[in-house]
Amino acid sequence: MPLNAAFEDAICVTPQGANKYSAHLRPEWCIGTVPHGGYTSAVLYKLAITHFQHAHPKQYSTPASPISLQLSFIRRTAAGPATLEVEDIKLGARTSTIHIKLLQPSEKQPDKLETKVAGYITVSPPDAEVGISVPTGWKAHPEPAPGSLPDGQVDFAALARGKDGAWVKTEPPYPEFRRAATQVELYGPRKGETQQKRSGVMAIDQWARFRPCGDQDGRWTDAAVVYLLDMFPMALDGFDSVSAKAIAKENGKSVAEMKANFWYPTVTLNIDMKKHLPAGGVEWLYSRIVTKVVRDGRTDLDVTVLDQDGEVVALGTQVGLVVSASRNLGSRKMEKL
Repeated sequence: MPLNAAFEDAICVTPQGANKYSAHLRPEWCIGTVPHGGYTSAVLYKLAITHFQHAHPKQYSTPASPISLQLSFIRRTAAGPATLEVEDIKLGARTSTIHIKLLQPSEKQPDKLETKVAGYITVSPPDAEVGISVPTGWKAHPEPAPGSLPDGQVDFAALARGKDGAWVKTEPPYPEFRRAATQVELYGPRKGETQQKRSGVMAIDQWARFRPCGDQDGRWTDAAVVYLLDMFPMALDGFDSVSAKAIAKENGKSVAEMKANFWYPTVTLNIDMKKHLPAGGVEWLYSRIVTKVVRDGRTDLDVTVLDQDGEVVALGTQVGLVVSASRNLGSRKMEKL
C-alpha cells in the first residue's frame, strides 16, 4: 500500500486543462463543516507539485516542490469538489512562483464559482538548493519538558505506549466538531490549559504521530507537515479556556457553558519549508506553538516543527480569528462519516 494512501487520496489533484485542476475536499478532514486550513493547504501544496509535473515537466532536472506558501483564506470552504487555477508568475532556474486560487460555488449564488483561498507558492528542485548552511544556535525557549532518558530526551518507544517522563498521550477536545484533529496522535506535557498556566505564556509543546483515517503505519511526509503546521488541539484548548472566561464574565454565564462555543478560522497562513523529510517519512515530529497577542477577536500563531534530531523542518505563522462556532455551521449540516 502506498505511504499514507488515505491522505494522498484526500489531497489528490487532477489536471483538467491548461492551468486548471480539480480536487475533492473530504469531510473527515473538516472542522465542523469547513475543511481544516492545514489540510486545505496540503491540497494546494500538492497542486504546486502536480502543476510542475503536468505543465512544466522539463523545467527542472529533478522534481520541484514548494519551499514557501503564502495563503489567504478569503471565504469558508466546503467539503466537496473544488476547482483549482494556476497562473505562472515566474519560471526560474532556481525558484519559480505561481499564483493559485481554490474556487467553489458561491453560497449566495450556487451557480457561480467564487475564490475561497488564494495565494502564492514558490517551488525549487532539491538539486538547486545550494549555498551556505550556518548553525544559528536557536533552541526552543523555555526548553521542552524532559523525557525519561538520562540526557533528558524522550524515549519514543515508551511514549508510544502512552507516557514518558512528563509526556502523556492527549485526546483532542470536541472531536465530533474538530474531526481533522482525529487524524493525528498527540502527546504533551499535560493538557493545553495546564501547560500555559505552568509556563505563564500561551505556548504549547507537542510530539505527534500521523494517523490518517486510522492508519497505524502513517508517517510524516513533506505534504503532511503542511497539515501539521495548522494542527494544535492543545493550543485551542487554551484558547477555549481564555475565550470562555472572557465571554462568561461578560454574559454572566458559567465557563463550562461557554467553552465549546468557539471556532478559530485561519485568515492568512505563511509556511517556510526548511528541510525535506526522507522519502519513507518519519514517525515523530515535535511542534512548539506560541501565541503572543489575542486582541479584538484576532490571534497570532507561530509554529516551529522539528524532527527527532532537533533540526527545524518547517516554520508557520498565521493570523486567526476567534468567532462563534455558529459561524462555522451557518445553514450547513455536518456530514455523517
